[in-house]
Amino acid sequence: MTASIVGRRIPRIRGTDRIRGTKRIRETNRIRGMLACFAMLGLSTAMGQSLRTTHVEGPVWLISGARGNVVVSAGDNGILLVDSGSAEYSAELIQAIENISGGTIRYVVNTRLHPDRVGGNGAIRAAGDTFTGGNATQIGGVDVGAAVIGHENLLLRMVIDADFDVGLQPTETFFAPRFDLYFNNEPVEVIYQPNAIDDTNAIVHFRRSDVIAAGDVFRLDSWPYIDLENGGSIEGVLDALNDLLDMAIADTLSEGGTLIVPGHGRICDESDVLRYRDMVTIVHDRIRAWMDRGMSLAEIKQAEPAFEYDSRYGRGRDDWTTDMFVEAVYLSLGSSRQ
Repeated sequence: MTASIVGRRIPRIRGTDRIRGTKRIRETNRIRGMLACFAMLGLSTAMGQSLRTTHVEGPVWLISGARGNVVVSAGDNGILLVDSGSAEYSAELIQAIENISGGTIRYVVNTRLHPDRVGGNGAIRAAGDTFTGGNATQIGGVDVGAAVIGHENLLLRMVIDADFDVGLQPTETFFAPRFDLYFNNEPVEVIYQPNAIDDTNAIVHFRRSDVIAAGDVFRLDSWPYIDLENGGSIEGVLDALNDLLDMAIADTLSEGGTLIVPGHGRICDESDVLRYRDMVTIVHDRIRAWMDRGMSLAEIKQAEPAFEYDSRYGRGRDDWTTDMFVEAVYLSLGSSRQ
């Protein structure tokens, strides 16, 4: 698959008294400014405001800090969320949404089975209303709050896994490659990414705004996670990253254009995804080449196939280390050859 970047195809008184007076005024203003900043920080802490809200484009916003990025579309039709954050941040997340818009929460789209993606489903769903016509929401048994959308594998995994309460499960599922709806004056596409991190992954494209919520297939703080037990694979991760590149279009000098919100980290563009995809490809190709030479997993780990990227994506993490990533790639490539 290829992606287009700017026409090419690619795989910010006395003079002394006056001086003293000016210095005194500047010092006073500096102290006042510091006190004002401390007061603002104290107010934010007292109110428990640990989430940060950033406008992305059009009706699309980013709320960060809920153990993962939450993307919000706010407009005339109400509120649509991509992921619901971790459960302990639900109250703050609802408040942050209300600060963006007083509209009703209509949809939550989940991009992956993980507590940081689905943990707030129950609370967010209860805070919203089903998007229907007439008086349907008043009929007994129909008023179920906001609709929660996910791939059918997401529901199946949640039914099997006892760690996920029934209140977190999707209310609407899809099995086709795409699920779409028209919301807040733009088409919204939910695109399934098979066997990437696991077999539940999706990315969400707001087409008029040209914003993509990538979920955890693209993140700035870590290697891509590969959940082999639940259908994940390194080839699926690369396919998902290539899909992102095919969908994104860069502006002048390969900057700007389509905006991409990763699962964790700042708002990105095509060039950021390109660098991440190339990093994953390089590590993948090294491990595959060394496997072809008959090297064992221990020998490949000793050879450090990801050494130049380790300081950015692997250090300081205990939950997903470089060794874990290398081993997952090795096992994924091994299973694909059987």
